[in-house]
Amino acid sequence: MSSISSGPTLSRRTLLGALAAAGAAAPVLSACGGVSTSGADGGEGAVNFLSTQFTPVEERLRFETILKNRVKGTEVAFNPVDNANFTATIQSQVEAKKVEISLIGGLHGDLAPQASRLMDLDDVAKALSSKGIDNELLELGKLGGATTKYIPWMQATYLLAINKKALQWLPSGADPEKLTYDQLLQWAVAGKQGNGGKPIFGFPAGPKGLYHRFFQGYLLPSFTGAQVTKFRSADAVTGWNWMKELWANTNTASTNYDFMQEPLERGEVLVAWDHVARLVNAPKAKPDDWLMVPAPRGPKGLGYMLVVAGLGIPNGAPEANKAKDVIKALAEGDTQVEVLRQNAFFPVVDANLPADLPGGVGLEAPAVKKQQDADSAIVSLPPVGLGAKDGEVSQIFKNTFKEICIDKKPVQQVLDTQGGQLDVILAGLKVPCWKPDPAGNPCQVG
Repeated sequence: MSSISSGPTLSRRTLLGALAAAGAAAPVLSACGGVSTSGADGGEGAVNFLSTQFTPVEERLRFETILKNRVKGTEVAFNPVDNANFTATIQSQVEAKKVEISLIGGLHGDLAPQASRLMDLDDVAKALSSKGIDNELLELGKLGGATTKYIPWMQATYLLAINKKALQWLPSGADPEKLTYDQLLQWAVAGKQGNGGKPIFGFPAGPKGLYHRFFQGYLLPSFTGAQVTKFRSADAVTGWNWMKELWANTNTASTNYDFMQEPLERGEVLVAWDHVARLVNAPKAKPDDWLMVPAPRGPKGLGYMLVVAGLGIPNGAPEANKAKDVIKALAEGDTQVEVLRQNAFFPVVDANLPADLPGGVGLEAPAVKKQQDADSAIVSLPPVGLGAKDGEVSQIFKNTFKEICIDKKPVQQVLDTQGGQLDVILAGLKVPCWKPDPAGNPCQVG
């Protein structure tokens, strides 16, 4: 399968590598009217758009501007919510046959549990056939069935951002674009020592940080080749012992960091891992002072997480035809590039990269390509099919980190305890595993 070309065209394959409680909650749209691109709260004739994406205020406002400028003739009320409210709202409205939302947007894992509640969109997929959306992404949008349930919307991943000041402590012979986990640890140790005892490495371990994605998509796949099925294995113990050493050489303020671009901009840290959208502003003022590079390689390979978002229409949507028009508008190349420019999510369609992209995005694009093209790449997806339990599963990975790295409890003991809790959740859900684990059903913790 081909990857991004080095020329001006950003292919839909940019990030595509090996690809890939509810009833008690009140409907979100009736509880909070959301924000319309016209300043209204939706209402008759508007497309109420429920999304798990662009929940941070600045991202939401930028996307609302894109909707206003790019979607013509249709009022769109954009309502970003967390996964639990997203799941509860769709379920309650569709099952009560009182649907207020006409368009939903979420990650593949957000949409998969809603397959039976979504309209078939083969007609939209056919209308967009000239846009160059990759067949594998379109197949993913069928959610295991024969018809299209969502249209791919955008994609993203996570990288390392490096202030070039940190290169003075890079281990001899190490290439920052081909780091191993051992070299990254050595670098963090040497940087702390050379920087007067102040750590150079930062990690998004704040209340709203995405640090659990590092464990799910990077650490565990790189050390074990899996995310769930080897959670308690000896290889997992090795990986977590590595993490414990890294944490000992990480800026302790990291427990307050949600978006690593902010401490990087302030110079509090010089090297950090995060989502591309949460790194993009760090090089804004002086892009020549920065590098964006792939994640490191571990014993099993270069584990990385592919984040795929899609757009679907609930059964019974009051403005289904208008919602289809919104999907088509969001699939225009210029619109997708504007989302890349503003919120650092990469296109799923063939789109020309303009020369005036922000510095951070310009640095991220080649790093994304190198990460995807790595011969040892192990592609992971965010958890699939968890629905309202998604937060609980994320918390297990966060708790594992806290107990091992902060509380300094024995690694195997923590993995056994947390793995048992994860197994209980998965047993109740009876869902298959997701990449990179084999698609066993039900998924079981190993």
